[in-house]
Amino acid sequence: MSETFEEPSIVKENNAYIKPEMVVKNFAKTYPTPPMDTYQRFIQTSGKFFGCFGTFCCFCKNPYETVDQGEVGLVQTFGALSRTIEPGTSYVNTWSEQLTRVNIKVNTRELPPQSCFTRDNLSIAITSVVYYNIVDPQKAIFSISHIHQAISERTQNTLRDVIGNRTLQDVVEKREEIAELIEHVIAKTAAEWGVNIELILIKDLTLPPSVQDSFAKAAEARRIGEAKIINAKAEVESARQMRKASDILSSPAALQIRYLDALQNMSKNPGTRVIFMPSADSIEKIVHSQGLNQGHGAPARIPEESHSQERNLVENLLMQEAFRDV
Repeated sequence: MSETFEEPSIVKENNAYIKPEMVVKNFAKTYPTPPMDTYQRFIQTSGKFFGCFGTFCCFCKNPYETVDQGEVGLVQTFGALSRTIEPGTSYVNTWSEQLTRVNIKVNTRELPPQSCFTRDNLSIAITSVVYYNIVDPQKAIFSISHIHQAISERTQNTLRDVIGNRTLQDVVEKREEIAELIEHVIAKTAAEWGVNIELILIKDLTLPPSVQDSFAKAAEARRIGEAKIINAKAEVESARQMRKASDILSSPAALQIRYLDALQNMSKNPGTRVIFMPSADSIEKIVHSQGLNQGHGAPARIPEESHSQERNLVENLLMQEAFRDV
């Protein structure tokens, strides 16, 4: 079954195909202005007249202003907002109009360290970074003075309020959650100023020396506890494997195999030796003579605590029975 893929929609502009996410919002707009009186008409006409000379000679101001990409121009006519211009070169009356450039790119502002008190009355210095951009130039310029300073102060105040309702442990462990909460709180106020909050990050936390020592000791104790748990688990697993090995080695078949291995190793030694192979009955008598029989005709299981000693004893007895010098 073939899969169908949906091609991204594209927009054709000036014989060039561009993706929708590449299209920049158009801020160009004309606003209604109150009717001008005689004096204002005279000033505007004079500005247009002398502006013509400004395009040719250097004694008059050039009436054409350039707005860079990533900016929006707000034109005020006799103090009232008359229009918004896009990036490029536009005519601005030098006598009656005033151009204000507004940066609509994402701004990065690192806030200075803020001394905050947590809910458990501990002091902490927090350095944060806020990312924001202007989405409504008219509100950002005419609804509040010094928009960048206002965003910084609003973020700092919200940061102190949020930290004051948290314990130090929460602040250290839940940075992202606290940053998202601060972003949610200031987003509504910033929207009224024509600003969109992109992201807030808690960059650094500075703890008092006494608190740092306490955290270091707690972390060390936690590591020691985890190491003890790991060692205990390893010892339990080792005991379990030793128990399995003990059960296997205490069986008659295992003793027989070890006995044959011992004979093979001894036969490789230099010298003239005569090896008498004991019968199975002889081996059983040797085992029974050492108290390894439980009275039911079968070899008893060797206890774990004395397994090594008894195993060595059986081996010595087998070797004494098997090898005799001529």
